[in-house]
Amino acid sequence: MTDACIVGWAHSPFGKLEEPDVEGLIGRVARAAIEDAGIAPSEIDAVFVGLFNNGFDKQDFPSSLVLQSVPELRFKRSTRYENACATGSAAVHGARDWLAAGRGRFALVVGAEKMTATPTAQVGDILLNASYRREEGDIPAGFAGVFGRIAETYFQRYGDQSDALAAIAAKNHRNGVDNPYAQMRKDLGYDFCRNLSEKNPYVAQPLKRTDCSLVSDGAAALVMTDEETARTLRRAVRFRAAVQVNDFLPISRRDITQFEGARAAWARAFDESGLKLGDLSFVETHDCFTIAELMEYEAMGLTPPGQGARAALEGWTQRDGRLPVNRSGGLKSKGHPIGATGVSMHVITAMQLAGEAGDMQLPKADVGGVFNMGGAAVANYVSILEPLRA
Repeated sequence: MTDACIVGWAHSPFGKLEEPDVEGLIGRVARAAIEDAGIAPSEIDAVFVGLFNNGFDKQDFPSSLVLQSVPELRFKRSTRYENACATGSAAVHGARDWLAAGRGRFALVVGAEKMTATPTAQVGDILLNASYRREEGDIPAGFAGVFGRIAETYFQRYGDQSDALAAIAAKNHRNGVDNPYAQMRKDLGYDFCRNLSEKNPYVAQPLKRTDCSLVSDGAAALVMTDEETARTLRRAVRFRAAVQVNDFLPISRRDITQFEGARAAWARAFDESGLKLGDLSFVETHDCFTIAELMEYEAMGLTPPGQGARAALEGWTQRDGRLPVNRSGGLKSKGHPIGATGVSMHVITAMQLAGEAGDMQLPKADVGGVFNMGGAAVANYVSILEPLRA
């Protein structure tokens, strides 16, 4: 069976954008991705829309909003996907499965979120919908508090990791300078990220502001097709693997110092692709909080459990390290408009593999990995991508 390929993409800037709602954000990228693929809108057979929402926007039925900017898609099938912070990857994987089933020839995937128009306190409450409300709904500081508890438990078991978290934050902010789509294009430096200050206070101890991803607006889109069709187009990036693994929702049911669902997703993706971690040129991973990126190093097998700090402090994940991680700046610098994040990660990875990443471009980009998660490693998605070769 041939696999799906990404053949076109579009990406808005992330940040506080002028569009008043998700309809406007979708309009930024939907037609642009189709045009980038070099096909006519009428050739799209199905649309997959990723939107978390949960109160960010009153319009909570977004599947046909794509038609507002691409009316040629009227009477085509369109479906909304949602899986917390992995919403975008849920839509991407849904399109991949639909193509593999032979249901059509071209799929359009759009991810979007409008967050900055919502008051900060309300944002925190909405994000708690990605946790187990029955047990975790009263944790102070919202979803940051959930990861603060994870970090605190990890520190108790393995020692204070504040130096490593600061190194991760500094790396991702430095990388974000080169990303024209990033919300924060500023190299904050290690010292600023490491030290508590008026501008970098605790959000949920031991996590400081520089340990937390940004509240963002944004959208990203891609066009996917089968391998045979992709070979007729100007460039294509192929899926070697696409895996989803779900774990228990309550953190009380799990060892929260281990992202076991993420580890299982990576293991299955390597098995499906026939590759190993050392075959990857780079990874875009889900750094909603710096402690998450640290634990994801361990989940992907870069270090043994409890030793993720080595990868951060010894430079393994820098842009010139053994495995560059989040060359885009990650969620930490690029921003995290929830429904758009997973689609964005696939777009950025495709750009790297096609040699079209501009100032972000890595000198070696043969195989790329994507890890996007919903909740605290509850919905875990791994994609392994490579250029489609003759």
